Amino acid sequence: MAGTATPATQALAKAGVPHQVHSYEHDPGSASYGTEAVDALVGTLGLDSGQIFKTLVIKTTDGKLAVAVLPVPAKLSLKAAAAALGAGKAVMADQAEAQRSTGYVLGGISPLGQRKKLPTVIDSSAVTWDRVLCSAGRRGLEIDLDPNDLVRLTGAVLAPITAG
Repeated sequence: MAGTATPATQALAKAGVPHQVHSYEHDPGSASYGTEAVDALVGTLGLDSGQIFKTLVIKTTDGKLAVAVLPVPAKLSLKAAAAALGAGKAVMADQAEAQRSTGYVLGGISPLGQRKKLPTVIDSSAVTWDRVLCSAGRRGLEIDLDPNDLVRLTGAVLAPITAG
């Protein structure tokens, strides 16, 4: 697929990980990038909305950034994410700091191919699927891959990190 080379897709290619890249028309006026991806891809690809994951950058109480990857429809439990990463508490990271650290823009932050590899926690529901989607590093671009490959390449810990 032309125009889909990003640091995330390059990392997958370099690692020899089988994956597919799916694109959809990104609406610049959209306020919810994850919901936009779900709306565009669930019906087209025959997926459950829980198979499409969002990447959120958080900041732990020691001032370090980390990444939480969870299904788009779910809300993040900052307490659970912090605990999984061995931190006392966490807050959402400043948007500019998240973009600077990862090298991606909001709505296109991928757990893969980040400028600076951050500690990562992935919601344990990921491994209940044979495939999951996450951002490919650009708005309107998603990577479709085996969740075990996502865990391995990010060095993530698996934990239940959704609220409720």
